[in-house]
Amino acid sequence: MKFSTQALVLAVLSSTATMAMAEDNALAKLGLSFSGSAAITSDYRYRGITQTANDPAVQAGFTLSHSSGLYGGLWGSNVNFGGPDPHLELDPFIGYSTALDSFAGKPILDVGVWYYGYPSASDLNWAELYGKLIFKNALTEGDSILTNINYTNDYAGAKADSWNINLGYSVPFGATGFGGVANVGYTTVDEDKYSFNGKDNYVDWKAGVTYTLKSIPTVTAELAAIGSNIDTDGLSHAGKRGVETGAVFTLTKAF
Repeated sequence: MKFSTQALVLAVLSSTATMAMAEDNALAKLGLSFSGSAAITSDYRYRGITQTANDPAVQAGFTLSHSSGLYGGLWGSNVNFGGPDPHLELDPFIGYSTALDSFAGKPILDVGVWYYGYPSASDLNWAELYGKLIFKNALTEGDSILTNINYTNDYAGAKADSWNINLGYSVPFGATGFGGVANVGYTTVDEDKYSFNGKDNYVDWKAGVTYTLKSIPTVTAELAAIGSNIDTDGLSHAGKRGVETGAVFTLTKAF
């Protein structure tokens, strides 16, 4: 991981964020709102699999939303897949979100398209459709249940059909500032074009604790165990570490 790559991620996304915040009043008049975040993590894990060879990552993203429910944005991180390229991931996305007020619990429906972009290795680029249902205050005050399903016909740029389903839960521990997070996902792929060490599917998971600073409520620290059940037979030591359960620490600043 090169410092220049980290700096580029922050420069591209943070400069855009600064400009957008400066125009906050003008945006509000147009029914627009801006939000974003910047994070440092000890290991960028995507659905249980490391994207940085178990090295740290610097990440940032922003979203521009309209009062109609439409939104779009950009997210970025440094990456390391073990070769000379790529070192940078930049993901534009666009979607629509709305509250389903006529349903019990008034869940939020969120649908859109996420594009995984690698500027120095465009053959790896691919797009994914997603649909989410978010239930807030589902079991207790302040908690959230997230369910989502994703589909692509070009997983990892391999022209392979793939489905992913996911269930996540987050809950605050009273007014302590601490909270808990848990997540389980299932991914399946067309094995004729892509596989996970010879298998066409795998399960990933995450379980951890969070802490939100009372003095700076926009800053959250998270320590989580993240991993998968991908078969590690025949993998190198680095390959095994990249899919086995490991501790990941992340510090996030929202704005």
